[in-house]
Amino acid sequence: MSLKERVYSILIVSATDRFTSAFADLLSETRYSPVHAAASVSAAKRILAEKAFDFVIINAPLPDDIGTRFAIDICTNKQAAVLLLVKSDIHAGIHEKVVAYGVFTLPKPTPKPILIHALSWMESARERLRQLEKKSLSIQEKMAEIRLVNKAKWILISELKMNEPDAHRYIEKQAMDRCITKQTIAEEIIKTYT
Repeated sequence: MSLKERVYSILIVSATDRFTSAFADLLSETRYSPVHAAASVSAAKRILAEKAFDFVIINAPLPDDIGTRFAIDICTNKQAAVLLLVKSDIHAGIHEKVVAYGVFTLPKPTPKPILIHALSWMESARERLRQLEKKSLSIQEKMAEIRLVNKAKWILISELKMNEPDAHRYIEKQAMDRCITKQTIAEEIIKTYT
C-alpha cells in the first residue's frame, strides 16, 4: 500500500463538542477514518483499551485532567502519534514536559492551516512507528528461531551424544541440503525426540 492510499484512524479527546466537530471537519474521510471522540481522559482510556488509533488529538484541559500525563502514557504504551493542544500561556512549559516522550504540542488558539500541517507531521511520525514495529517484530521472530534451534541442539546433544558444534552443523547442513529453514529442522528434531 502506498502512503498516498494509507488511511489513519483518529481519536479526538475534547471536552467541547465545538472543537471536536471543527477538527473533524478538517479531516478528509478518504484519508482519516474512523474518527472517534471522547469527552474526558477516562472515556478516552476506555476507548483505547478496546481499539488502537494512529492519532490521538487531545484538546486540553479536560474535565478530569489537563491531559499531559495521558498524552505521555499514550506515547509510551501505544503505537500512536499524539497531538496535545494547550493554552498559549502554558504551552512552553507543557511542551518541555512532554517533548521527550514524542508528544507533539501546539498552542491554542491554533489556525486551521497549522492543524493541517500538524496532521502531516503526525503521519510522518506514525510511519516511523510502523517501521519500528516491523523491526521489533523481525527481531522477536529471529529470537524465537534462535531459542528453537538451541532447544533442538540440546536435544541432539542429550539424545545423540553430539557436541554443541556438531549439533549446530547438523542442523545447518540439514537445512541447506533440504532447502528449508533451520527453524523447520529444529521443529522436526523437537517433534521426533519429545
